[in-house]
Amino acid sequence: LDGWAGEVEWVAADVFDPSAWREHLRECSAVVHSIGIIGETPAEGVTFERVNGDSAILSALEAERAGVERFVFVSSSNTPPLVRDAYIEAKRRAERSIEGLDLGTVVLRPGPVYGPDQPHFPRAVNAALRTMDRVPGLGRLLSEDRPLPVSRVAEAVYAAAVGDADAAFLDAPAIAAMTRE
Repeated sequence: LDGWAGEVEWVAADVFDPSAWREHLRECSAVVHSIGIIGETPAEGVTFERVNGDSAILSALEAERAGVERFVFVSSSNTPPLVRDAYIEAKRRAERSIEGLDLGTVVLRPGPVYGPDQPHFPRAVNAALRTMDRVPGLGRLLSEDRPLPVSRVAEAVYAAAVGDADAAFLDAPAIAAMTRE
């Protein structure tokens, strides 16, 4: 990894087993939560409530307990097409639950995020979103639901994590304004 991403300690663990990752929070200055799903498999315990909501709340509580300075939550501007409203309800519940914690919290609410290897969209959808993002004026018309490249959202997440974001809440226009591809 190059640039700022090379300075990040990447840890893979089961978010619902804090004992597997809690020790990594000791020297940590920021935690970024970007876990989410757009499809559920309730029989396996994979629900919007659990993955999009509970995992964020659990992560933020653990970060607060460890004395982490900043928690960045990648939420969403809206429910994606053909997805149940429970998707966004879980995200908003998590936002409300973490806002009063004793750590600096920044919530990002991007619209659709596109880019290479985007697991949620086929190539044609990624191409359409990229085109929509680049049409002059369309971004202002779509406002908070404007598509953004994953690289731009990643830059905004990094800025939020290191304290360069002035707001506790960043919607798509704010994310687009603070970064440039």
